[in-house]
Amino acid sequence: MRTCLMLLAIIGIGLQPAAAAAAPTWPTETVRVVVPYGAGSATDIVPRVVFEQLAPQLGQTVVVENRPGAGGTVGAGFVATAKPDGYTLLVNSSAHTIAPALYRKLSYDPARDFAAVIPLGISPNVLVVSPAKGFKTVGDLVAAAKAKPGGLTLASVGVGSATHLSGERFCFSAGVAAVHVPFKGGAEAMAEVMAGRVDFFFGPVGLVLPQVRAGKLTPLVVSGAERAAALPNVPTTSEAGFANAEYPIWFGLFAPAKTPSAVLDSLHDETLRALQVSRVRDKLSALGVDPLVMTRADFATYVKKQFVLNAALVKAIGLKPE
Repeated sequence: MRTCLMLLAIIGIGLQPAAAAAAPTWPTETVRVVVPYGAGSATDIVPRVVFEQLAPQLGQTVVVENRPGAGGTVGAGFVATAKPDGYTLLVNSSAHTIAPALYRKLSYDPARDFAAVIPLGISPNVLVVSPAKGFKTVGDLVAAAKAKPGGLTLASVGVGSATHLSGERFCFSAGVAAVHVPFKGGAEAMAEVMAGRVDFFFGPVGLVLPQVRAGKLTPLVVSGAERAAALPNVPTTSEAGFANAEYPIWFGLFAPAKTPSAVLDSLHDETLRALQVSRVRDKLSALGVDPLVMTRADFATYVKKQFVLNAALVKAIGLKPE
């Protein structure tokens, strides 16, 4: 009996290193999250709120890095070719699923080269103008656009961005045209609209709200299915008489396609836990971002459908691939 116990003890000691080696070790170093737009955009602000909570949960530093350019495709392309180990991730908006329809020669395949991890939330966009423009209602803006076809300008955070598509979809519904003026970030786009150098901008609620409250921007219409809680007096596109003009913006976390499932599961679960913290929920709500709770599989299905819907939208509004 004593000999057997000694053998079991020896075997047990021998197994301990192997068991420890088999245990999940991610993350053991800094996690880098690439945002493919400039600082100050909604796609930049939302993940910073979430990852501020996620970092201590993971026990590692989470660095958010801006890599703007070409409608988000520069930053996305960088992550697509990164090592699939869970240490280089992407946060993108609805623009992630519009890229294949807008760019003929992408260096990556948005559908094939990424694993959808988890949505961070969804928010309506708000059409805003400078008070100096004198537009009191969205009808005033449309009337001006019809009086001078192609005379108005539309700001966005890049070709194919959700801010761009919101504007184009609205113009298509209203039967007007506007000259698209892309910028690298939401802060720059808003500054140009406030200065009156660009006529209007469809920005996420949280991005434009401080300037609206300061009287520097006038909100005319919301692109969601319902009015924004933060702007209860601003009508939706449907209420204003424009059918099929809705284009809310969603934000999601992605990883290179071959990232191990165990890492993706852990990343999903920990991010979901961060999103459920009351402090995080309150901050996102203040930004006009609503929850969009999904499993990894559900989010992957959702993203696939978005590729199809956005390809149809590009065709309907006549946007030409670049």
